[in-house]
Amino acid sequence: MMCFPLIKRLGYNAVQIMAVQEHSYYVRFGYHVTNFFAPSSHFGTSDDLKSLIDRAHKMGLLVLMDIVHSHASNNMLDGLNMFDGTDAHYFHSRSKGHRWMWDSRLFNYGSWEVHRFLLSNARWWLEEYKFDRFRFDVVTSMMYTHHGLQRSRTDVTFGSCKW
Repeated sequence: MMCFPLIKRLGYNAVQIMAVQEHSYYVRFGYHVTNFFAPSSHFGTSDDLKSLIDRAHKMGLLVLMDIVHSHASNNMLDGLNMFDGTDAHYFHSRSKGHRWMWDSRLFNYGSWEVHRFLLSNARWWLEEYKFDRFRFDVVTSMMYTHHGLQRSRTDVTFGSCKW
């Protein structure tokens, strides 16, 4: 990739690749993931993505993946939504499992099956494609039941610190 020499020359040591996981709604730039174990066709074939990452590594650049484990596509035909005929296989049921702001589904992190699924997914990207690190999308949605919405910064308490 022609950008890598410039990135290296400018003194950077890492690149972040966004919208890596397969997603159906390209207007949302990859945040309605439909297949957690497939690279987006925007990167070409699986081998093309591996080659891109290998070229970055050969130039001494770390490659970070913008991974989406905070929510998933609301689609029923090509995503995990209603996978087993219920709305609660991977997600919270009813309204608790829907992120109204993005029309997407929210994972149920209290479920061991969800933990196993998401951890195996992260490991798979590290092992199969040799990503070095992750940048997790919308961490506030993973940490807080209010998902970081409709709260002022002073309302958020983290440990003993009030922000």
